[in-house]
Amino acid sequence: MTPISPETPPALRALLAELAEVVRAWRAPGAPSSLYACDADQLPDAGDWPNGLVLVSDLNILAHSDGSSWIRQDTGAAI
Repeated sequence: MTPISPETPPALRALLAELAEVVRAWRAPGAPSSLYACDADQLPDAGDWPNGLVLVSDLNILAHSDGSSWIRQDTGAAI
């Protein structure tokens, strides 16, 4: 990564520092994060989100994508 030079404008320095903090937080989260929530009929294509996790609001369950289907965490069945 290219270091920030002394000629970098202060506003850009502040933005780059903030972005660096966000990336650090993604790499090693220190707190729970919110999940994407939607109703079962609004679930995105599971193939686009392999290993993704969602809160299925109308069913009040978590589901994960196995790459082809959204799998209910309570029963193991596909949604």
